[in-house]
Amino acid sequence: MNSIPAKDVIYIDVDDEITAIIDKVRTSQSKIVALVLPKRATTLQSVVNMKLLKRSADADKKHLVLISSEVSLMPLAAATGIYVAKNLQSKPEIPESTAAAVLPDDLEESVTLDDEPINKNSSVGDLAKTRGGSGAIVSPRTRDLDAPIELDNTTTPKPTNSGVVAGARDDGKKDKKSPFGGKKDKSLRVPNFNNFRKWLLIGGIALVVLVFGLYMALSVMPKANVLVKTNSQAIDSSVQLALSTKATKADPDLGVTPAKSQDMQKTYSQQAPATGQKNNGQKASGNITIVNCNDDTVTLPAGTGFSSGSSTFISRTNVSIPGSNFKSGGDCKNDGKEVVSVVAQNAGASFNIGATNYSIANSPSKLSASGDAMTGGTDDITKIIQQSDIDSAKQKITSQDTSDIKKQLQSQLSSAGYHPIVASFSSEEPSVSTSANVGDAADNVTVTEKISYTMYGAKKTDLEKIIKDSVKDNIDTTKQSILDYGIDGANYSTPSPIPNGVNTTMQVTVVAGPDIDSEALAKQVVGKKSGDAKSIIKNYPGVTDVEISYSPFWVTKMPGKASKITITIDKPQTRKNAQ
Repeated sequence: MNSIPAKDVIYIDVDDEITAIIDKVRTSQSKIVALVLPKRATTLQSVVNMKLLKRSADADKKHLVLISSEVSLMPLAAATGIYVAKNLQSKPEIPESTAAAVLPDDLEESVTLDDEPINKNSSVGDLAKTRGGSGAIVSPRTRDLDAPIELDNTTTPKPTNSGVVAGARDDGKKDKKSPFGGKKDKSLRVPNFNNFRKWLLIGGIALVVLVFGLYMALSVMPKANVLVKTNSQAIDSSVQLALSTKATKADPDLGVTPAKSQDMQKTYSQQAPATGQKNNGQKASGNITIVNCNDDTVTLPAGTGFSSGSSTFISRTNVSIPGSNFKSGGDCKNDGKEVVSVVAQNAGASFNIGATNYSIANSPSKLSASGDAMTGGTDDITKIIQQSDIDSAKQKITSQDTSDIKKQLQSQLSSAGYHPIVASFSSEEPSVSTSANVGDAADNVTVTEKISYTMYGAKKTDLEKIIKDSVKDNIDTTKQSILDYGIDGANYSTPSPIPNGVNTTMQVTVVAGPDIDSEALAKQVVGKKSGDAKSIIKNYPGVTDVEISYSPFWVTKMPGKASKITITIDKPQTRKNAQ
């Protein structure tokens, strides 16, 4: 469905210029445009402005209606054929007008602007007769005032049978001539400044985009990758290295190099819950009778244990049990007896047991014991610390991640100008303290450990001296130089401590070959074609081949900036071993 309204109402300000009014009419999407005019609308008091407005509406195939009741506008509207309505609810009509209503200046202005040359012998009255018959100026449209268009109409009204006037055709189409019969003067067309500004802005943006695109394509995006192959060789070397904090200079013969020890102390705390229990209740107590079936008296010291099942009771005093008499036949009369007071080994209601027999710890033979019911034991359970609780907290500390500590030590050594040897990282035996001891009543225990970490570092120049000495018999120093000592990719054995340092074995891959300055070489080939660039690079001693690739696809020569050229020296395969 079409969402464009059939009628559009536009309110005109008293200070609007004719170009602004024309723009409002043109930008309207409706076929019928009603212009609500203010009182004393001076802009439309000119027949020229009125004709320009009418011509613009006709060019856009729009029906124009002026909403105004000013009498002074009626002759001008009649002269130009524009419909007028007193308000938005009134039926629009082209006002009636006579020749006398048109001022001589207005008439002449309309004639000179749009019409064919007028016969000099013609009078104003004759001209009026040719246009209206009896002195009235006929509207450019059919003067059938009995059938004016409504504001809701969407098509241009066809001419009536009352006669054909200038500017109208029998087939209902617009005549290319003016209402007075003259040809339109294209030089009087009002320029559309909005379109001009729009195309000017589009042109400016397009120019900026074009310039930016050319800059990116020719200066920023072009890149070149150059792979230089040489007769370089790689040599594996294994060096015994002694890192000493007391050494003052590198000794290649002994493999000693001055070193720096970087230390860091960390304090860790871990908490573990108490898993032990202690009963602080009352201990059960009672009496035990001891029978001695020996001939002699037996003495049991205080603290002797009497056990029945899992319950053990301790005697409170020394006790001496006399020997028993014997019946005929050798049977004991059990008359050698003594009673001793005992107390439970531990507190708790579980020691409240009935009368029973007891075994005596470490007693001589032929002694027996039996006791009355034990009473008075109560429970009062509290948590206590066990050794396993402390060990659990220590285990958590031991499993701490030390990678951040290694990074910090590496950073500190690098800041001091030393090459960090990560394999030398070690920690000392920690100093441990606990918030509670084994057996103490507590809900948990906190274990605190202070640990010292150490990492060694050495000057790269000192390491290079030792490495160079180890491979001196494997390179031709007249044609080759060491391009890469392999220190950054070195591997180390597990260090062993020595006084003021550590011993380790360093394994490196040394690259020896022609010494090529990549930055200087890049500056030499800036802007060169591929063939010229390859010739320049191949002139370097030891260069065997050159491969060049460009990006993006449209680049065919070296970029104009050395920073856009990446030169890579091809690394050789390992050929020899040095010990």
